[in-house]
Amino acid sequence: MFVRRWLERAGTAVRSRIAAARGKAGPDQGMTTAEYALGTLAACAAAALLYKVLTSGAMESALRSVIGKALGVHV
Repeated sequence: MFVRRWLERAGTAVRSRIAAARGKAGPDQGMTTAEYALGTLAACAAAALLYKVLTSGAMESALRSVIGKALGVHV
């Protein structure tokens, strides 16, 4: 009997916390479609910039030099 009452009280407490959390959230919950689009566009721009930097001639020669020194061979 004691356990049953304790579970009922615990369930009531959890339900009241969930209801309070829902009330505090307000109308601006999560990202909108426009924010997702801008985030995706920014990620693609960053990836394109990184690709251009890593495939440039200076970076390629620097990577070859580092790999050659690590392996002990002239590449």
